[in-house]
Amino acid sequence: MARPAAALTDGTTAEEERLPFFLAADDVKAAAEAWYRWLKKEKRFALHTLRAYGQDLAGFLAFLAEHLGNAATLDDLRGLRQSDFRAYLSRRRNDGLAATSLARSLSAVRSFFRRLQRDGLVDNAAANLIRTPKRPHSLPKPLSVAAAEQMIETVDSADAAPWLQARDTAILTLLWGAGLRLGEALGLNGDQSPQGDSLTVTGKGNKQRIVPILPVVRDAIATYVKLCPWPIAAGTPLFYGARGKRLDPAIVQKAMRDARRALGLPETATPHALRHSFATHLLAAGGDLRTIQELLGHASLATTQRYTEVDAEALLNVYKNAHPRARAGV
Repeated sequence: MARPAAALTDGTTAEEERLPFFLAADDVKAAAEAWYRWLKKEKRFALHTLRAYGQDLAGFLAFLAEHLGNAATLDDLRGLRQSDFRAYLSRRRNDGLAATSLARSLSAVRSFFRRLQRDGLVDNAAANLIRTPKRPHSLPKPLSVAAAEQMIETVDSADAAPWLQARDTAILTLLWGAGLRLGEALGLNGDQSPQGDSLTVTGKGNKQRIVPILPVVRDAIATYVKLCPWPIAAGTPLFYGARGKRLDPAIVQKAMRDARRALGLPETATPHALRHSFATHLLAAGGDLRTIQELLGHASLATTQRYTEVDAEALLNVYKNAHPRARAGV
């Protein structure tokens, strides 16, 4: 029988949370683990983001061990200069890391140093003076209304138990109909099963927002709840996996992957694309940006404004395909 992993102070285990900060002195390792738990418990990072940040900081500490010739101590961190952070980014760039991943890595390191300063352990502002690598400008890739409907119909007719079909249908309908992130949907508990016209959602940074619930969304969830063999109540998950545990995001991602292959849709047809579709379809129907920002839970309006570019691009494509002179090329 495998030996249980040692429990951490918050009840999780080091193996479960993958705390990979072994290439650092004990004082830095303790600070890194405290920062990681803070991201999890206080900032409520999504699990994949949490693990990515942990791996990013671990990579930075591993770089420092080689760069400095020893496992970094808090004193070493106090003495780091801008050139040290630039050397780290240069190494990561040479390793083939994309600009988006470089930006996230620097964000993780900055977050750690801000936490060190807040705890009175290290005061070094050099990390904040490094220019963030430019991210490529990319637009959200929503599904068309028809494609979104086909996606939901396909998972509803998948070769699975009726309650699993109903579950996947309810989740995809919720993502498209209310603009939720997948993690937000799967984080709902049984007592949050929508009964009325709205739902309170806890999003990034533990921020709550109220989203309207369409009858079709409410009905899809009610159908699933009726068929689900597991108890759905306060303190239990709303969406269960086949073994009676809270549903893993990978299961929903696989359901959409199978559906998009069956429909011949591009790889961008992911659960998050349904959230993009929610915003884009609202905008196309005359929704204003401020309202869409609130519904999506975006901290910045600039994030929501990307959808105006998607809408303009769609209009341009319609024009090119429909206008007689555009078709004639004159």
